[in-house]
Amino acid sequence: MDCLFCKIAAHEVESDIIYEDDKVIAFLDINPVNHGHTLVVPKKHSEQLLELPDELAEPVIATIKKIMRALMNLPDVEGVNVMQNNYEAAGQVVPHVHFHVIPRKKGDGHRHWPGIGYAEGEAALMTMKLKDGIK
Repeated sequence: MDCLFCKIAAHEVESDIIYEDDKVIAFLDINPVNHGHTLVVPKKHSEQLLELPDELAEPVIATIKKIMRALMNLPDVEGVNVMQNNYEAAGQVVPHVHFHVIPRKKGDGHRHWPGIGYAEGEAALMTMKLKDGIK
């Protein structure tokens, strides 16, 4: 398999590993939004979150929380974003499930996306469509 994150998990590609156990690996992003930006990656290959086995969700979230605590202990960190992208249209660059854990501080210059709002009746229609999709 030619997956960069699988190669990092197998220690075939060098990375700055922060945490590792038998199911999850966490390492610094090579193109960080802010210093300390960490990727949390399940070692078992799954391209998108929908493919991630449920039994891996708990250790992945537990690792995200460990990284968040470590970041929040740094003197200049005031908050943390946890982001996860699925499919190219949503900004996924490496086709292996991974979570970005990004340290933040007020005034760091990074902005969230703009909201688009709903026209009259659109929210109710969207709610109905999503509920139907969950059944």
